[in-house]
Amino acid sequence: MSGALSFQDLTLGYDRTPAVKNVQTEIREGSLTAVVGPNGAGKSTLLKGVVGTLTPLGGRVLFNNIKRDKLAYLPQQSKIDRSFPLCVGDLVSMGLWRRIGAFGQVRRRDRARVAEAIAAVGLDGFGKRAIGSLSGGQLQRALFARLLVQDAQLVLLDEPFTAIDARTTADLLTIVRLWHDEGRTVIAVLHDHDTVRRNFPDTLMLARELVAHGPTPEVLTAENQFRARQMCEACAGPPHTCGRSAA
Repeated sequence: MSGALSFQDLTLGYDRTPAVKNVQTEIREGSLTAVVGPNGAGKSTLLKGVVGTLTPLGGRVLFNNIKRDKLAYLPQQSKIDRSFPLCVGDLVSMGLWRRIGAFGQVRRRDRARVAEAIAAVGLDGFGKRAIGSLSGGQLQRALFARLLVQDAQLVLLDEPFTAIDARTTADLLTIVRLWHDEGRTVIAVLHDHDTVRRNFPDTLMLARELVAHGPTPEVLTAENQFRARQMCEACAGPPHTCGRSAA
């Protein structure tokens, strides 16, 4: 299996202060990879570097067999403005924008595709519901429906199962495994190591720097977890600012 993207001596940060330093590794094409590490380890920062919202302070992210415009990104739910007057159908339709453009017309087949995605995540009949009226689990289902419509080769998920109910988590994990079975590359920031062990064959552990990357049983060891905590604690105070915007 060839590499989908490579981190080549990658350093990312804020205000010239590194939050992720000198990461050197490769994500295999079609792999299902969890990104784990202590709070402030740089996990969300790493995804932002892949998306391109953060310009590297050093090194680079190299896309090999995946085009950047075939990338779909789900940020943490706390970043979503639920007060925006948008219904579920419109939110999911936003996944079409790369194909039809910002002002393109949503055709009948596009509407059918949106309806199918809404039904696939268990929200059949919710198309006209305002997103502000949804529970946390329902909103996350709608956001996954938007990802389905995007039909991306590379899917990035930032804490996708935080603060949602167990049934929704199980349903959304089924979609993640389906993406994996279809040969898509999926990278997810996760905190629950039991979820990682049960569902993610590969794991990348960060503590500002790369701790380990490989098969999950080899990465999620007590030794690596202890080392990651030590590494983050060592840079918790001045002059480092690992915790700032570096989840």
